Amino acid sequence: MPIIKTELHIHAPIETCFDMARSIDIHAQSTSQTNERAVGGVTSGLIECGQTVTWEAVHFGVKQRLTAKITEMDYPLRFVDEQVRGAFKRFRHTHEFYTTENGTQMIDVFDYTSPMGWLGKLADVLFLQRYMKGFLIKRNMYIKKVAEEFN
Repeated sequence: MPIIKTELHIHAPIETCFDMARSIDIHAQSTSQTNERAVGGVTSGLIECGQTVTWEAVHFGVKQRLTAKITEMDYPLRFVDEQVRGAFKRFRHTHEFYTTENGTQMIDVFDYTSPMGWLGKLADVLFLQRYMKGFLIKRNMYIKKVAEEFN
């Protein structure tokens, strides 16, 4: 069960950062390298607690679908999305936001379990954990860029 934690300071108000992180449109823009697009549930705008989104993307050369649900939200401090259906055995992605003197500290914690038992654990060690961390960092850097330009 790898846990990936990233932290990033953004020179923008906490509300802006929170909304950028839960924006379906910003997510799709930030993951353009995988042709990610929302194909079910909430497909644009801001996702709210209790709502789902189904993403279609190409990872490792394979088209995949993943449905996530927002299971917790405490605006503008924290929200959690969890896999309902998809390639992982399970995941829980916590997004936390803290006001700082000159902006917002954004913390992401991605806790997941790969499918296929020991083969999945081997994939984590060999490539998947590194791939997911890079994917999350790239997404978060896009959120930072857009939030700071918006501010």
